[in-house]
Amino acid sequence: MKNFNRPGRLATFVAVFLCTVVSAMAQQLGLGQRTTSAPVEDAVSYANPKELVIADIVVTGNQFLDPNSMISMSGLKIGDKIKVPGEAITGAIKKLMDQKILEDVEVLYRKIEGDQIWLELHIKEQSRLFKVTYDGIRKGEQESLNDKIKLPKGRIISNTMIKNTQLAVKRFFMDKGFLNVKVRIAQITDSTRGNATLKIFVSKGPKVKIRQIVFNGRTEIYEQKLRNKMKGTKQMRFGRLFTPSKFIPKKYDEDKEKVIELYNKNGFRDATIVSDSIIQNPDGKTIDLVMNIEEGPRYYIRNITWEGNYLRSTDVLNKVFGLKKGDIYNPEEIQKRLEANPGQDVSSLYMDDGYLYYNCRPVEKSIEGDSIDIEMRIFEGKQATINKIILNGNTKTSDHVVMRELFTLPGQKFSKTEIINTQRQLSQLGYFDAEKIGIQPIPHPEDGTVDIEYTVEEKPSDQIELSGGWGGFIGFVGTLGLVFNNFSTKNITNLKAWKPLPSGDGQKLAVRFQASGRQFQTYSISFTEPWLGGKKPVTFGINLSRTVYRTVDYSNFYTRSNSSALNFLGSYKNTGVTVSLGKRLKIPDRYFVLSSALSYQRYRMDSLDLFGIGYPNGVSNNLTLNLTLSRNTIDNPQFPRGGSSFSLSSTFTPPYSAITGQTSFSNNENRYKWVEYHKWMFDASWFQTVAGKLVLSTRAHLGFLGRYNKNLSISPFERFVLGGSGLAGYGMFALAQDIIGLRGYADRALVPIYNRLSTTDASQTTGATNTGVASSLGGVAYSKYVMELRYPLSLNPSATIFGLVFAEAGNNWGTDAPQKKYKDFNPFDLKRSAGVGARIFMPAFGLIGIDWAYGFDPLPGQTKRSGPQFHFTIGQQLR
Repeated sequence: MKNFNRPGRLATFVAVFLCTVVSAMAQQLGLGQRTTSAPVEDAVSYANPKELVIADIVVTGNQFLDPNSMISMSGLKIGDKIKVPGEAITGAIKKLMDQKILEDVEVLYRKIEGDQIWLELHIKEQSRLFKVTYDGIRKGEQESLNDKIKLPKGRIISNTMIKNTQLAVKRFFMDKGFLNVKVRIAQITDSTRGNATLKIFVSKGPKVKIRQIVFNGRTEIYEQKLRNKMKGTKQMRFGRLFTPSKFIPKKYDEDKEKVIELYNKNGFRDATIVSDSIIQNPDGKTIDLVMNIEEGPRYYIRNITWEGNYLRSTDVLNKVFGLKKGDIYNPEEIQKRLEANPGQDVSSLYMDDGYLYYNCRPVEKSIEGDSIDIEMRIFEGKQATINKIILNGNTKTSDHVVMRELFTLPGQKFSKTEIINTQRQLSQLGYFDAEKIGIQPIPHPEDGTVDIEYTVEEKPSDQIELSGGWGGFIGFVGTLGLVFNNFSTKNITNLKAWKPLPSGDGQKLAVRFQASGRQFQTYSISFTEPWLGGKKPVTFGINLSRTVYRTVDYSNFYTRSNSSALNFLGSYKNTGVTVSLGKRLKIPDRYFVLSSALSYQRYRMDSLDLFGIGYPNGVSNNLTLNLTLSRNTIDNPQFPRGGSSFSLSSTFTPPYSAITGQTSFSNNENRYKWVEYHKWMFDASWFQTVAGKLVLSTRAHLGFLGRYNKNLSISPFERFVLGGSGLAGYGMFALAQDIIGLRGYADRALVPIYNRLSTTDASQTTGATNTGVASSLGGVAYSKYVMELRYPLSLNPSATIFGLVFAEAGNNWGTDAPQKKYKDFNPFDLKRSAGVGARIFMPAFGLIGIDWAYGFDPLPGQTKRSGPQFHFTIGQQLR
């Protein structure tokens, strides 16, 4: 036994006992003792709480957090009188823990003297994130997850953050079809640095696919229609490529709503999915979806009445509304006819006449059996006049360029249709992102006016073409092209506006150079002013061009010394200038444009029979007047989803033969000194959204080349050549011929067969040798028809991408004798093709395309099908 009678040991025992008791009492009170260097003069207990004044507060245990901020957040202040123990202490702990940045908090006292207490806030900070690592997934999946969960280094790690991260990772893989994914997160703490690593363990398991979808209770709507409506939830079947059958919970919930929407559209107003089940199959890789549907009765419209209509009669409203007694009750169609078809709905009757505050609310007034009475409750309101236009976002384009394109002007009555037309017009300018043009009417009921705010977002509109390629026998050909679509001549002298060129006034400047040494060179420069004079939409344009092509003597091409110059056998030179004027018309409507162009082309052949008609030397002059009537309502020039474009063009040269009376010539040099013809072109395009983002595009193109004098053959210039991508190609003379694309056939391969030359033609085309073979002369008539289905992959203005499938057909007909005229023309004799392709529009490079096409018919003079062909295109193809 220990002897406690000794004074030293007894004193030691008493001291230890007192410290133990005080410590236990302090813990019971929510207080701790960090130092016992100062004596404790008073006992502190719940039974005997004391009011003490805080003499000092210190913070310990902190690594990153500011101690003054901790004291402030605790609510404790030096000089405060608090009860110990009491609510002030427990409240301070709660306030600090509520900040979600601490793992633990202790409120301790360092000493108590008299009525003063020295407090210590001892905190333990939550660990901060050092890095995130993964286990069980690929590197690419790790990068995708990092982009999705976005956990920055240094972020405080909390239980909530860990839980949310776990859910985000799980949702990420469930959206990819891994329904049974398991996610576990381990926190590896480095106590010396106060940070931690989160290690995320992922067990994906097999991808779960939908074996079948069962619709119990379905009787009135075909099962396939319901399946088609579920765009993101598809059951397994052979050949399913573009819409995989993986199960994604979020898309499944969306598709259930679409199923009910389909029932509602077909009159089943009360249809509902009573319950649904996800049944896991024994293989662990597939599930069955079972939906229990209660369809209810199909409802029909019985009576339609209108209330509150004073400005428009009931008969007029019923005529525009279009639905009548006996039609299936479809809330979506009702709403569409009321306000979702600008220019043709009921709201347009009012809002196009200034009645901005118009509102119509359809109410189910009575339901009896399968019949519903609908009451249209109209509030017509007062007319609103446009007060001012607010324009935001045009950081590059001048205000006046945008304002002159608006159809809503101050002082006019408010018009819903004109606002939509303005949106289409702004998108056609090509300077702004068509997907982000915002329109916000700001009404002022107190004075009957409205402000209209247009918000646009500039996009790059200038283009550069820098390329090189092998031009066959021409050799390497380099190309440099620059197009400035928003040029400004007014700011040419303003050096501050050169960024890199002056811009903002909506003018267009294009420069293009293409060359292969001295053998092939072409230059062009053009300028367009869309508002000549700045007051009316009168377009002025001018174009200058020059092309030189020389044929090379290849007899000593490979044996000559490197320093020897090439020996040229012949050459072709073309110099041209075109001046044009165009004007927007008001009749029949504002979408019509009438334009005219005066053009002069000078062709010079030196020892080069360009068309193979015995005309190797001479100068030909081509003076033409072109008249074009066009109409364009396309909504977006990069990826149209609606609208149409029509163009009828006629080109005339002076009728020299009628003026001079001369029909026979001693040689072709005199015969073609002044080119004589008239030319007619028709182009039509139509775009329509068929489902979702899928767009149908149909086009038709026709062309005829004629003569004034029946005793003369049709001009060899400006004929039609079909086939391939529609690009002229290196060394091909697009200025002398019209190059028409036809996918599935080689470039420029579809030309007529000339079986013989008449006596009259022989006298005019001495030296012609084409008999029974395709000629480079080209045709005098052509037709082409195209149908495409387009689907956008990206509508980002920096890179608009869409895929397409197409079918097209066309042909080219010619005549080599005056008496034949257009005898060979047969609109049903077409060369057919079909294929797939893709287009990408980048502001810097324009439209670039690649197509694979299969030609189903043989070329002229051949018996074998054209077969598969790849085609590459640059620029927007008109035909």
